[in-house]
Amino acid sequence: MLGMDTSAVAASAALWEDERLIGESFVNVKLTHSQTILPMVHSLFASCGRALSQVDRFAVSTGPGSFTGLRIGISAVKGMAFCLKKDCIPVSTLEALAYNLLGQDCIAVAAMDARCQQVYTASFLVGRDSVRRLTEDAALSIQELWEWVGENSGALPVVLVGDGAGLCYNSWKGEKALLAPEQLRFQRASSVCAAALRHPDEKTDPAQLVPQYLRLPQAQRELLKKQKKA
Repeated sequence: MLGMDTSAVAASAALWEDERLIGESFVNVKLTHSQTILPMVHSLFASCGRALSQVDRFAVSTGPGSFTGLRIGISAVKGMAFCLKKDCIPVSTLEALAYNLLGQDCIAVAAMDARCQQVYTASFLVGRDSVRRLTEDAALSIQELWEWVGENSGALPVVLVGDGAGLCYNSWKGEKALLAPEQLRFQRASSVCAAALRHPDEKTDPAQLVPQYLRLPQAQRELLKKQKKA
């Protein structure tokens, strides 16, 4: 399985074989994903001694996330899957983030920076070998998420994960939740693969693979504002 994540600033690709991770390429720099992701994939295959033709399925984060980033990753996966006539498994970016914490007993609160003091977020019950969804993917204000954490925090620690985790943690002054360590905090293709392996029945034809946005793109939001004022 080849997994890919281009949903935020970080970009990554991962290869799984016989349900184990054999290689991953990850960068967290402000470079355009259209320039980095395919060279990363090529380098990954070369480093692992594998070929694209050996991939039996693809997994990709389909959102929420950056509108441009999601389109780049999904388009790349669709092109490769069409060529090989293989299925794809779409994965929620937020659910994949919860798999970063697999093996810990905690409530994972995945948070991605959605700008304007909002986050894309969902919460999951994480155990030794399981991840169970507690809330649906949503776009909330940091204050609304803080209220949910306050109402649902209990015996298990609440751990913030995602590129918006630090923003939430600093807003709450660390009173309600723990911050995932740097090496576990950001979106990773290996976790996309791990989540996809738990949802094998959700495979789809590459033609059906589309981004899952929780908000309209900025340009459309601005257009609607202008139309309402007119």
